[in-house]
Amino acid sequence: MPPLNDLIGFAAASLTTAAFVPQAWLTWKTRSAKGVSLGMYSVFVTGVALWLIYGLQIGALPVVIANAITLALASFILIMKLRFG
Repeated sequence: MPPLNDLIGFAAASLTTAAFVPQAWLTWKTRSAKGVSLGMYSVFVTGVALWLIYGLQIGALPVVIANAITLALASFILIMKLRFG
């Protein structure tokens, strides 16, 4: 069984990553991203990419998995913002 620290990390990662699913789904479904801030998502995607790199460098699996999935979801929302406005 993984150490308690890893379990807490995976739980936190799951929740914070899952928080992006409703926005990604709504943006896809409505083909609209009018309420999405371009500046916020641009900065956020860059930050998540850096967290992913950091996680890879230190070998922290919860950080890597969470940020890889979050990066995909946030990038999707950012692309939809650029595409649909």
